[in-house]
Amino acid sequence: MKIRIGFGLGTRTLTNDREKFDPLLDALEGLGFDSLWLSERIGGECPDPVVGMAYAAGRTRRIKFGASVMVLPGRNPALLAKELASLDRLSGGRLLPAFGLGIRDEHEQMAFGVQRNQRAKIFDEVLPLLRRIWTEESVDHDGEFYNYTDLRVEPKPRQKPMDVWLGGASPAELRRVGRLSDGWLPSFCTPAIAAEGWKVVNEVAEDHGRQIEEDHFGALVPYTHGELNPPTVEILKRRAPDTDPSEIIPVGWQGLREQLERFIEAGASKFVPVLVGEPDNWTDELEGVAAACLPLHN
Repeated sequence: MKIRIGFGLGTRTLTNDREKFDPLLDALEGLGFDSLWLSERIGGECPDPVVGMAYAAGRTRRIKFGASVMVLPGRNPALLAKELASLDRLSGGRLLPAFGLGIRDEHEQMAFGVQRNQRAKIFDEVLPLLRRIWTEESVDHDGEFYNYTDLRVEPKPRQKPMDVWLGGASPAELRRVGRLSDGWLPSFCTPAIAAEGWKVVNEVAEDHGRQIEEDHFGALVPYTHGELNPPTVEILKRRAPDTDPSEIIPVGWQGLREQLERFIEAGASKFVPVLVGEPDNWTDELEGVAAACLPLHN
């Protein structure tokens, strides 16, 4: 399997202006990282993922880019299909679509205009619809949330097909990955937990007559250079209450490499390290990650 390592920005990043974002992009491109991943949080300091990916596409020529993950419920599927297809065309086929339901936060759901109990149903309707819009000349759709007659959206993506990855690790989310996704990118989990989830994903996919490629199993891997901040500790308590935080968030560049090696042993091959916090200098930070981790590329 091809091991590929990108880099991601978390929801609380302060890298949201040119003075910080440009050096980040230049370092990722120059050091040989595979991709950039942008988080989505309406109430967070992080840049909007579509705008950030478009900016990255214009400044770079090689790296790919995706959202980890983009919230799907609350977005107009026809407009989103055009936005992402346009971005894929203009970037030369470098877009990596990845979607999720969004966090369980009333303020975020209010911003997207969806009810919490409708998120999953909207998602299940919209993702197959997006695929149809990207591949069919015209679309007729009579759904619970969207209705189209002879809908025509151009341009089509450069990638044919355009693989879609999903995040999430709850039982319902794992089943959704197996039913609908081309790949899985969980976060804030141990290699062992991810390996068990991957088994479930593949079992569900097989039950639905689908097959997910072996090398479409990845992980978003947070790391730190010091003590964890309170918001991160709260995330860990919610997602893995019985797991030592050090098993999920390694310390330092060497600790990150060792965690990636454990994920590789568990069968994963695509990785998105995310620094918990903000470095003084992105070039120095990424040089450290590159020296420790990019030799794992093959």
